[in-house]
Amino acid sequence: MLFMQATATWYIYGLCVDSAKGLLFHDGSSKEHEGKGIKDRGMLGAEIANLKAPGPIPYGDYESEVDKPTYYKDHKQPMHLRMEAFVLDLQDRLVTALESLDPSSKFVRDRWDRDDGKGYGISCVMQDGSVFEKAGVNVSVIHGTLTQGQLKSMRDRNPQTASKLSASEEYDFRVAGISVVVHPRNPHAPTAHKNYRRFEVYRKNADPLKDSPVLAWFGGGADLTPAYLYDDDVRHFHGTLKRACDVHDPAYYPRFKEWCDRYFTNKHRNETRGVGGIFFDDLEDKAPEALFRFVYDAGNAFIKAYVPLVARRMRTPYTQEQRNWQLIRRGHYAEFNLVYDRGTKFGLMTPGARIESILMSLPLTARWEYMNMPVPGSPEDRLLQCVRTTHDWTAQTAPAPSPAE
Repeated sequence: MLFMQATATWYIYGLCVDSAKGLLFHDGSSKEHEGKGIKDRGMLGAEIANLKAPGPIPYGDYESEVDKPTYYKDHKQPMHLRMEAFVLDLQDRLVTALESLDPSSKFVRDRWDRDDGKGYGISCVMQDGSVFEKAGVNVSVIHGTLTQGQLKSMRDRNPQTASKLSASEEYDFRVAGISVVVHPRNPHAPTAHKNYRRFEVYRKNADPLKDSPVLAWFGGGADLTPAYLYDDDVRHFHGTLKRACDVHDPAYYPRFKEWCDRYFTNKHRNETRGVGGIFFDDLEDKAPEALFRFVYDAGNAFIKAYVPLVARRMRTPYTQEQRNWQLIRRGHYAEFNLVYDRGTKFGLMTPGARIESILMSLPLTARWEYMNMPVPGSPEDRLLQCVRTTHDWTAQTAPAPSPAE
């Protein structure tokens, strides 16, 4: 943690900070902030004063049974083309929702094509905004030949996959997916991640418009990583995802919630990356049409699960100490992505991969302090104790938070 020297004076975000007086505004006056144990500590984030209360969040009409998009209803199209249309549509919906919280900042859209001509992607990235320090909403639609390393990883992970793939044959793959990571600037607003994809494996040189895949599955999920724990926020996030799951299979949420807790774990620290959500992979337990409809609902539910939380917390005052804690937690986030995440590993193993898009999930800034130990009983310690075990966040589902709260 940062400790101020008795006579230190410096400038942060254009505001003068004197350790003896706290934060000095442009006119030289000083103010205090009281709340949850914080007093006489200089507040950061001059951008907070300029942030307006967000208006209604544009969710779209994805829940309507009447106005479903064409790709949702067109059963004649191959599934990989319908998934491609879905992730592109979902990208636009989420970018619009996030931009609604900070109209002064816009996502930069970066369309890229693989050098070998085997696919493309659209990376939508926002950096150094007032609300979002870094946010990425990426779509990838690629195909190619599976490397021996990728085939080995697939066989090791799933025995059913191993039984369908011959060790003496080569295989092609097709994948369409969306990957989302949002790192808000305010330490009280949680980081969130979402990823949904359809992966298909074909015999070498098969025609994906005519031939059926040897095997295919859906994967993905969404999870929340706060630096400061607000129980109602976490209950809302989990409750929204649970409702999306229950429409399709009441067993999905408990199964995928436990899977998420198990997968997103920094084993070397004996703690989960955050407070969880849902996660699944190699999902092929139902007909492709039923699974596509589930992924459609779960992917869109993320907007209602997460965006209101940022709207609720983005104007909360914060201190340098709280900012440092946020950066420490982001360091732990980066550790998971670089050491354990299968998607990152698969991407880095893919010939011709676009490294900038693969590493988009990493935060803009992070911090590693030697032997950082939160004060027992502090809000930082409460978060740390929370991620060292798992919890049933749907036992008392909270209502959706109001953006004006």
